[in-house]
Amino acid sequence: MVASSLGGPEVLVARDVDLAWPQGPQDVLVTLRAASLNPADVFLRQLGGYLASDTPFVLGHDGMGVVAAVGSEVTGLHPGDRVCFCNGGIGGTMGTYAEAAVVPAAQLALVPAEVDDLTAAALPLVAITAWEALYDRAGLKDGEFALIHGGAGGTGHIAVQLAALRGARVAATVSSPQKARIAQAMGAEVTFNYREADFAAAALHWSGGVDVAFDNAGPQTLQQTYRAMAPYGRIVTLMGLPGDDADLTAYNLNLTLHSVMMLTPMWKGLFARLGEQAAILRQALGLVAAGKLRVLHARTFALTDVSAAHMFLESGKATGKVTLQIS
Repeated sequence: MVASSLGGPEVLVARDVDLAWPQGPQDVLVTLRAASLNPADVFLRQLGGYLASDTPFVLGHDGMGVVAAVGSEVTGLHPGDRVCFCNGGIGGTMGTYAEAAVVPAAQLALVPAEVDDLTAAALPLVAITAWEALYDRAGLKDGEFALIHGGAGGTGHIAVQLAALRGARVAATVSSPQKARIAQAMGAEVTFNYREADFAAAALHWSGGVDVAFDNAGPQTLQQTYRAMAPYGRIVTLMGLPGDDADLTAYNLNLTLHSVMMLTPMWKGLFARLGEQAAILRQALGLVAAGKLRVLHARTFALTDVSAAHMFLESGKATGKVTLQIS
């Protein structure tokens, strides 16, 4: 499904595209069974890719499928293996809204038998993002207070679970009673409906000061979050860093702010980092297989219905992950 131009969901059209194979000796040809959507797909569809390329622009970072063939130097992977990955979809390498993909072997994770196709496709980007944010960047510790924004969303419901698995006491912001129940089922101790109350005041009252906050809502929410933090608290944001608030709260509390953009290694060709992200994915798959981590599925569409999938994602009605079934 090619982005024929920049614009709305209607620009995604079916087209036959030549996929170069064989490529490098460490590459793997994967016949795709499933893919998933992420908010970044919408931005890239509207604004264009990070990388210029002569190949058609095919969106989609997350993919799951079966190994069809391997490069001459690939070890540990064989035709017929079930694999998943995060690769492509930012220009340059074609993404996963397709029937096949060529992926470096180091970026592939074997899918355990206990993990179904759609779950394996939905997991990579959100698990890597939340893991890097909470564990690697914020250094979340057992017993700390964590505030997760959008606790029933695609990334948020994974972040709630990872925070709880680390032993943190977890609060989540939500927009409805239904989403509050979901966040609590994922491990949130308390939830705050940001449409009905001052979530920052409520979080501060609950915790006495939040140690780690996870933001995927944007600058206004992030600035409000400053008031919920403990001195020397750590904030990770997926949405870019705003300035301080009018009271210089972030400065006065000695807050540490981190930007987290998990596509940077792909964009900049940071191959060691890409390998580290694949290692995170393998650990996350192990947690899913062991029943310790769940992926919430909002709705599944056929590959050729990806325009409708984009409209659903943009509607704000999705609770959990939107996926594509690829026949």
